[in-house]
Amino acid sequence: MKRSRIFPLIIFFIISSFVYPQTLKTEFPAEKQIDVIENLGKYVPLDAEFIDEDGKVVKLASFFESEIPTALTLNYFECPMLCTLVLNGLAESLKNLTLNAGEDFQVITIDINPNEKTLFANQKKKNYVNGFGLQNIKDDWHFLTGDQVNIKKVADSIGYIYYYDNQRDEYMHPAAITLLSPEGKISRYLYGIEYPTKDLKLGLLEASEGKIGSTLDKIILYCYHYDPYKNTYTIFATNIMRLGGIFTIIFLGIMLVGYWKKDKNLFDKGNLNVR
Repeated sequence: MKRSRIFPLIIFFIISSFVYPQTLKTEFPAEKQIDVIENLGKYVPLDAEFIDEDGKVVKLASFFESEIPTALTLNYFECPMLCTLVLNGLAESLKNLTLNAGEDFQVITIDINPNEKTLFANQKKKNYVNGFGLQNIKDDWHFLTGDQVNIKKVADSIGYIYYYDNQRDEYMHPAAITLLSPEGKISRYLYGIEYPTKDLKLGLLEASEGKIGSTLDKIILYCYHYDPYKNTYTIFATNIMRLGGIFTIIFLGIMLVGYWKKDKNLFDKGNLNVR
């Protein structure tokens, strides 16, 4: 082939290499954003209205009358993968949790698909209660469905960004659970598909604002703080040192009081002998 013919072909392929990818980007735009924008300290809308797994119309406010913290999840029941992994991880953690459902905490799962109705919610609840042996929590894990307006109100309040993908016929959403105070205030987010029981318990204790847990639980919580970079609760050395100092002072105080009483008794006996 002559050089005069080769040169135009090279130019054609170079130009095509730039034009073709731009055409692909136009035909297949980048996916929308999914994310969690943390709204710590803000409140979920307690006036939002849903339908529970038994078909009763309920307001979120009705679940916040017992003054216990709440683990809130946003999922949909026909999700082919991620929702199941999130709920499985939560159920596995609940199975080993030493707090009492109904007395110390509750769980609320809200369906983000407005087309799924009570039948889906009821069946999903049975699957988790029976499948993970969570009979102790069956009255305190609520599966709610609702319309788009109320779903969006809750999602926006916790910063939960998701969208419906028409091509896949699926909802694209993040993997996270939100821990709420007894008043519905956003206290903590836990991310991923596995939630260590330690993290869930400490998160609920923190969210309870001192309303649940034993004295020992509160001491343990004092020794931990949430590390957003590691997405877990880690030992807080400064607080442990403070706690150690307090116990040392208490111990020394007890010892000194003991010695003081002993010396006083000896002194009193000495006075008696002198007399």
